[in-house]
Amino acid sequence: MNKLIIEARINEYAGRGQNPNVPWMPEEIAETAAHCREAGASIVHFHARTAEGEPEHRIEVYADIIQRIRARSDILIHPTLGAFANDGDASERIQPILELAGDPATRPHFAPLDMGTTNIDAYDPDAKKFRSTEAVYTNTTKTLQYFAERLKKSTVRPYASLWNVGFTRQFLAFMDMNLIAEPAYACLIMTGDDLPAAHPGTEQGLDAHTAFIPKDKNIVWTAMNHGGDLFPLLPRIINEGGHVSIGLGDWPYLEINERQPPTNEEVIAKVTELASLLGRETASPSEAARALGVNIL
Repeated sequence: MNKLIIEARINEYAGRGQNPNVPWMPEEIAETAAHCREAGASIVHFHARTAEGEPEHRIEVYADIIQRIRARSDILIHPTLGAFANDGDASERIQPILELAGDPATRPHFAPLDMGTTNIDAYDPDAKKFRSTEAVYTNTTKTLQYFAERLKKSTVRPYASLWNVGFTRQFLAFMDMNLIAEPAYACLIMTGDDLPAAHPGTEQGLDAHTAFIPKDKNIVWTAMNHGGDLFPLLPRIINEGGHVSIGLGDWPYLEINERQPPTNEEVIAKVTELASLLGRETASPSEAARALGVNIL
């Protein structure tokens, strides 16, 4: 079986209330990325944050983070797309990635393409009500085509984020249109009870995703569970030839260390250990790059 590609999702917009080890500042992010590389990760996904944990959108901060990561390790780099700014047009949203890609020192390897539009209102299962009712993550087909066309002209590979089967069908249409080339990298998104926008983080939720990944195309799929524990699904993912996207950005993972909150690298080490027990080696960044069609020069 092919080697397991582990992506460390180190922070997202997670707070530090449950786990103080979520990295926010550039040096913290770079140090975490290096430790995750040592633990078995070949890709790091991050969001720039302020000292107070707020989203940080300035391109110079992303450039600083990427340069710090590169100075410490050879891990592949996957920043968030622009400012997550739905009020901007397509060119404004993709421009930060393209500017970073213009300099070899700051060039990312991946940029995420969420292949559709979805409600992202948070739900409170205990109170049985939504905390918000008008939060929409808007990605029109026109916008996604623009993103894909611009990325195709750059050295940055698209990372297709698939929230549900409708997103998968749109992704496959983009492959048919030659907007996303093989080998295509796709993340099967699952979410916890407080975000019903995607498939649930269960075997049924995973199976509903993988049932629509065609076997006749070179699609490398990874799986994540935002707002939930991915570990119960790892044996199935690993044994089925999938890959793993995991970290403190999605879940505090207090379950894996009873004495103190774990670090991202401890989470990655647990995945590596489980993969070894199941007879699957982990991929180095260069091996992951070859599998995903990434130019690491």
